[in-house]
Amino acid sequence: MTTCTPRAAWTDLLRRLHFYIGLFVGPFIFVAALTGTLYVATPQLENALYHDALSGEVQGARQPLGPQIAIAQQATGGHLSLYAVRPSLTAGETTRVMFSDPALGESETRAVFIDPVTLQVKGDMTVYGTSGILPLRQWIDYAHRSLLLGNAGRAYSELAASWMWIAALGGIALWFFTRPKRRINNRFQNTRRLHVVLGWSLLAGMLLFSATGLTWSQWAGANVDKMRSAFNWLTPQVNTQLDGAMMAHDPHAEHHAHHPAASEPETLVLPTQFDDAMNLAQAAGLTADKLEIRPPRAADKAWTVTEIDRSWPTRVDAVAIDGSRMTVIDRTRFADFPLMAKLTRWGVDFHMGVLFGWPNQILLIIFGLGLCVSILFGYRMWWIRRPTGSAASPVRTLLQSWLALGSVGRGITLAIALLLGLALPVMGASLALFVLIDCLRWWRNRQRLLASSV
Repeated sequence: MTTCTPRAAWTDLLRRLHFYIGLFVGPFIFVAALTGTLYVATPQLENALYHDALSGEVQGARQPLGPQIAIAQQATGGHLSLYAVRPSLTAGETTRVMFSDPALGESETRAVFIDPVTLQVKGDMTVYGTSGILPLRQWIDYAHRSLLLGNAGRAYSELAASWMWIAALGGIALWFFTRPKRRINNRFQNTRRLHVVLGWSLLAGMLLFSATGLTWSQWAGANVDKMRSAFNWLTPQVNTQLDGAMMAHDPHAEHHAHHPAASEPETLVLPTQFDDAMNLAQAAGLTADKLEIRPPRAADKAWTVTEIDRSWPTRVDAVAIDGSRMTVIDRTRFADFPLMAKLTRWGVDFHMGVLFGWPNQILLIIFGLGLCVSILFGYRMWWIRRPTGSAASPVRTLLQSWLALGSVGRGITLAIALLLGLALPVMGASLALFVLIDCLRWWRNRQRLLASSV
């Protein structure tokens, strides 16, 4: 093995790792960036597409929630369990009455849109999650999360989120070690400069979206939840136990709506009780224009009324209500959340493009398109420098680059790789695959050299 300086050894390792991330993970990051850009770019299109369902009469007195819910129940045939109601609190908007439907997927509900003035059914469609996105963005969201492949497809987005931050930091470090001392104008260096400029410009976004994306992921997300629980960073939830027992935190409460299991016992809920619950919550200080009212899922459970305004300033206070006595038994205030819970809330909402409204959307669109272009520049750099001819000697492999480090460097990098592999399982599995490809590539080249020497 050819000896080299420690700086050259680290540079070789960074170069090979960055190359493998770009070559094998780059397409997944590209798809995640493109679908994420489509997601944040389409709220206005979605509002226009479903305008009739979302819009009601501007003039006239709004009817109580009871009659609105009764009309929605008639529209569904009266056989579905009432899941939640989002009342119209702004003139010209419809009330959203949401039902649990066994035929729908996780976090999906059937929503009937009622004009609160005329009591006319304006729409009937599937909505998704706490954000309540409609079918157009729901399809884009599924493509962004899982390539429309269900839970198995979520490995793709976790792969992208696991490696993007390493690609970003590694690329910056690689630039620092290999930047030319004078300006060189050729195809490769010109492309590299554009790639580097985009890398620096998008660095903060890549780190943020890696972190927030991992909170949604299937395997790494479970480890993130354990860490948040250990450090008391979970999002506080109101206690809905009427007997006073503590309610467990849902670590993903800020990401999705709970989809009630079929085995949960039904409890009698009257449509008129929704008005009482809303009035009591508003009297208790929930004054946001966007509320969600959920009836109890069992006789020993409380009602919940939650603010769902995720814009700035964030309004997500909640109260739990004893339905038999119509009294508030617990409440949470966003102002009292732990700092990390607030940062998680803001990070997720920024990721979704809702925290600062349209400026948030524009910033994320620029970021997403910039990331896609940066990846394309990376592939162009590889294409310009690609080996040509069957007799071309391959570049040093990842394993060889690692072996060229000193014993301390090998020990440190191995420990980091093992820790990250345990915390981010998809990263660990893909890194093992990188090493396997390296070994096969080394063996194939060795066999070719032996054959050529005969």
